[in-house]
Amino acid sequence: MFLFRVAYQKLLKPILFCFDPEAVHRLFVRAGELFGSTAAGRWLVGRVYGYRGPDVSRVVDGIRYPVPVVLAAGFDYNGRLTQILRSVGFGGVEVGSVSARPCAGNEPPRLRRAVRSQSLVVYKGLKNDGVDRIIERLQSRDRQPGLVVGVSIAMNNDPETATVEAAIDDYATALERLAQADIGDYYTLNISCPNAHLGENFAHPDRLRRLLARLDTAAVNKPLYAKMPIGLDWDSFRELIDILREHGFSGVIIGNLNKDYASLDDADEAPDAYRGGLSGKPCRELSTELIRMTRAYVGPEFTIIGCGGILSAADALEKLDAGADLLQLITGMIFEGPHLMRDIARALADRRLSTASRSRLDSNVADGREQPGRAHGNRALL
Repeated sequence: MFLFRVAYQKLLKPILFCFDPEAVHRLFVRAGELFGSTAAGRWLVGRVYGYRGPDVSRVVDGIRYPVPVVLAAGFDYNGRLTQILRSVGFGGVEVGSVSARPCAGNEPPRLRRAVRSQSLVVYKGLKNDGVDRIIERLQSRDRQPGLVVGVSIAMNNDPETATVEAAIDDYATALERLAQADIGDYYTLNISCPNAHLGENFAHPDRLRRLLARLDTAAVNKPLYAKMPIGLDWDSFRELIDILREHGFSGVIIGNLNKDYASLDDADEAPDAYRGGLSGKPCRELSTELIRMTRAYVGPEFTIIGCGGILSAADALEKLDAGADLLQLITGMIFEGPHLMRDIARALADRRLSTASRSRLDSNVADGREQPGRAHGNRALL
């Protein structure tokens, strides 16, 4: 496995990073479809990148994630990879964002690398095939056993939805069709996409209330989450949390892209004018701090999914320690390699085994079978 890690970092990534990132993305989606279409392809990828070790599964809102790492919305936006992602080490995928009608997205270039800042400048503008085509695709393909499939929902990014009321209709149409088709294990409202005509318009209390009042009429019996902006001050962020909880949401994803180009490590990598939000490292501290503050505010019963700047297993543990129940990532997989998800699972397994060992030791001490400070040989019990 070490050879595959080195091969990606030293050989494959330098070659891939010479090409247009959106073209590379299309290549990997096609390769994923190809390998996922056969048992032999899934087995081969799983032997290289799949996690095989102690149980690290988590049950969140009644859904079991075999690995608590989900491919975030924005990569498999058309639902093409549900037959391969377990083999790559993911426990779930969030398809989308999906809109009511097909959406061409913004004008290219829609992706740009900021390599020294470990970031992508993302300007896709909600490009997707539309809810009906994506439902058809998800119905026609058997997902890999155990893979959780969520669906992110957004408005159409075209001039026809450049009003709040039209956008609300788009959200409602997509959600209602998904619910009627019984597609997906959970749904996420993307209320904070910075690259649509209306921008982060539904990360505003009044407009969010209007949206949720309409969606309350939809017959949805699955967990509902909202993808949150990370550029708000805490009081504004907390107000959105309160509104979501009033409408029975199960949790939030913290969070979306960072619009502040000053957060890049290298200022020379910033576009001259706004051309999309930043993923990766510029999101890490902002999202982690918001996770920590949100968990302290809402307590243990509200789900938090941590997303933004997970570039290593240590970053993943930091998000979980801050209060996240699950993790989502994309950029870390691109910059670090497909082995990242397995690294995170192994780190979780090591932590769980270490915690179990300490618990057994504490139990032995309490029962009098071991005394604090006593040693096995000359080593004190730690």
